[in-house]
Amino acid sequence: MIQLSYSTFGLTNLKFLDAIDAVDKAGYAGIEISFHRDQFNPFDITDEDIANVKRKLQTTRVKAACVATASHFFTPQRPHEPSLMSPDLAGRKRRIGLVRRGVEVARQLGVNLVTFGSGFIRDEHVSNPSVNPRELLVDSIHQCLRTIRDDEDITLLIEPEPGMYIETMEQGLSLVKEINSPKFALHVDIIHAYCSEVDYVNALGRAAPYTRYMHISDAREGCNLKLVKRSENLTMDLDFARYLIYFPDTAEYLLVDREHPIYFYDQPVTAARKNDILQILDAAGVRAEVHYVDYDRLYAGATPFDNEIFVYLISVPGLSYDVLERAKPIVAYLRSPESGGGKPILDKMVANTLTGIVHFHEIPGEGTLDFASSFKALTDNGFSGYASVELYHHVQSWQKALNDSFRHLSQFV
Repeated sequence: MIQLSYSTFGLTNLKFLDAIDAVDKAGYAGIEISFHRDQFNPFDITDEDIANVKRKLQTTRVKAACVATASHFFTPQRPHEPSLMSPDLAGRKRRIGLVRRGVEVARQLGVNLVTFGSGFIRDEHVSNPSVNPRELLVDSIHQCLRTIRDDEDITLLIEPEPGMYIETMEQGLSLVKEINSPKFALHVDIIHAYCSEVDYVNALGRAAPYTRYMHISDAREGCNLKLVKRSENLTMDLDFARYLIYFPDTAEYLLVDREHPIYFYDQPVTAARKNDILQILDAAGVRAEVHYVDYDRLYAGATPFDNEIFVYLISVPGLSYDVLERAKPIVAYLRSPESGGGKPILDKMVANTLTGIVHFHEIPGEGTLDFASSFKALTDNGFSGYASVELYHHVQSWQKALNDSFRHLSQFV
């Protein structure tokens, strides 16, 4: 049985107790208690604050479904960082401390689920190949588990996410089996599965026996763009994605696209670099003439694409934030009509996923995800619990998101 819930991460314009009332009034059975640095900061809230939340929950029909230790908590512009597998021990301990605080809040509120993500392979991992990110992640999870007493019913959950070290259902299941604890299980976000699994419905069915909690939103197909560093062994599949190649020696970029290859430069392009570009394009089967665009002439201010580009860039692993930030005006240009002579080269939302589905949480019913088949695969294979709508892109239009989601999803549960 699936019970609908709603995450407070999509209600951060409201006072926390008012958010509980709003979810209750909308008809949801549950509410996800999501940490937020301004609305519900786990290091600022007092015992009295917790008591007020507990009293509020006791006077409403809605029940606390899970405590989410927010990805954006520490540095909003660098979500998920530091992670449980950060090479820096101090960084790992900050994230471990946040998850432990989640356990404490769950204990006080009588909630039995606490969720988090693995984090991403970052440039620090790439530059330190002797560091084993999985060993760091496993050790951090065990440290978090030690916060839970043997006699209490609290389970930690790992949420696979596009681009993350733990990205697919198979990777999540592998980690759950390696940790091998009755207090560690899977948190499935069905659009993450939609983004990361070729056959997401069957993948959900396989994951169901190990799943204790769900996130829900919608998504649709986009333009897959892989942002990668130049290397001699780089292979490309242009049927799968376009490629934006970063050249570390000049901090310039090459778009590998069958019809519109572009080199973005900010200094004179040498003959050697031009030859390198031609070799890359030839190896990818690109026959169109390469165009050269002056990076310094690109618009670097705010655009209508900022939210989607932000979500896209934070999901790209293995590169520094400076490399990702420098790519931002390029991605905005590729989304504008100017890039393709009147039609954008990227004419749909930009994606960095294993399927080309955009990891951008949309209101259920406004994308292309098959909720009926997804829910059936989960319940037929043993899942029973809360499924929380997570719509952090819709904070300004929270009432519409809250009510439209419930209206659409109610027909499937």
